[in-house]
Amino acid sequence: MGHHFTFQSGNGMGRFKVTLPGLIALGVFTLLSQVLQAQQLRISTFSEQITIPPGHRCMGILPTRAVDVTDDLEARGIVILGAESPVVLVSLDWCEVRNESFDLWRDSLAAAAGTDRQHVLLSCIHQHDAPVTDDGAQRYLDEAGMPPHALFDTQFQRDCIERVSMALRDSLQSRQVITHVATGAAPVEGVASSRRVVHPDGRVDYDRYSSSAGNEFMRNAADGPIDPMVRVVSFHAGDKVIASMFSYATHPMSSYGKGHVSADFPGVARRLLAENPSVGFCVYFSGCSGDVTAGKYNDGSASMRGILGERLATGMQAACHNARKEQVTSGSLQFRCESLSLPFIEDQEFHRDELLKELASEDADEGKRILAAMALSTRDRIEAKQPIDVPCVEIGSAVILLLPGESFVGYQLDAQAMRPDRFVMCFGYGECWPGYVPTRQAFDENFSHGWRWVSPDAPEEMQRCLRKLLAAE
Repeated sequence: MGHHFTFQSGNGMGRFKVTLPGLIALGVFTLLSQVLQAQQLRISTFSEQITIPPGHRCMGILPTRAVDVTDDLEARGIVILGAESPVVLVSLDWCEVRNESFDLWRDSLAAAAGTDRQHVLLSCIHQHDAPVTDDGAQRYLDEAGMPPHALFDTQFQRDCIERVSMALRDSLQSRQVITHVATGAAPVEGVASSRRVVHPDGRVDYDRYSSSAGNEFMRNAADGPIDPMVRVVSFHAGDKVIASMFSYATHPMSSYGKGHVSADFPGVARRLLAENPSVGFCVYFSGCSGDVTAGKYNDGSASMRGILGERLATGMQAACHNARKEQVTSGSLQFRCESLSLPFIEDQEFHRDELLKELASEDADEGKRILAAMALSTRDRIEAKQPIDVPCVEIGSAVILLLPGESFVGYQLDAQAMRPDRFVMCFGYGECWPGYVPTRQAFDENFSHGWRWVSPDAPEEMQRCLRKLLAAE
């Protein structure tokens, strides 16, 4: 006769008997359930409004401050929870986040997610009617007696960080099990074009800006070196799409500089796909696009924002249609991070004493004083030997990289070529202190735009970092 045990119910209403084999079966079932739960990949999604107020500086140095709001700026992100530390991927409708500000954002989001700053992939879409933030630079400006918020409002940023972190923390309460990840790509027609143009006399320059289509030569010149594909990594619970992350390499402006705050045409595309069941929660990232704009196709007219947004949304939808699913578990999520030390620009005007002189000069242009403060903040960071974190996230066949600043599209194309066996997706505009990060070719062709804080030795360091991350050496 088998062993049995008698239990009194918690409310005293009666008794029931359980055999020893039954208890063993219950224990095995409980253990299996725990094992299965531990093997499941989960995600949560979050968003929060981060729109700058009227009067706030745009793009760090634009003379026209925010006048009104055409549409809100947002922070949108995903937390991926696997077998090890959570990974946060978040996109801001801001121009740039630099140095100490970059750490403040990552540390707060990491604390909310229960991870560390290296596991936070924070990227700016890089709209220009939006803020550039750098706490160290703002302190320099305050100490120099510049008007309040000369670069940005530090209290406003702290408020944004707190609200976005709270949204992330709250999202974890409704995290969802993911059974599949899908990867796909599709061309985007009539949006991206290279800054680089070759003139009839053979001269090369990088002067095709974001709204150059009014110029016949710029309009008719070839697209040049771009990545024409928009890429998607989407997260599925069975047949339901929970969230999709998109990346496309282009500057995101149809027009700017008049103080009309907007997420511009990526915001249009995002809203067009907002209710689409094949997309789910939509997060858009700018790819490596320091040298890519909509200039060939955009004349800056009011109608072009919607047109460019529709073209981008069409490509995004096609990428979802082309996506292929694969099963995933918690073990499908892998993470690594490389430290990148980019050499600071060597020009005389960027020496510390020259920068301090420019900052202190009340006769100097306001924008130049702000740029001096930004450079000083970066010099402080480099002299403190704090490198740039370059994280790499693997989910199944997808490999996701976050590269710094306005990395040129060549780095994205090189990363894809290093791992043709994987679906490589690159985000640009991570740690933004470098500004433009030209390729070796661009340096050799005398790329001379401002907004660059790295020396001509930067391409070799970038390539070395990519090879390490992608196990190409």
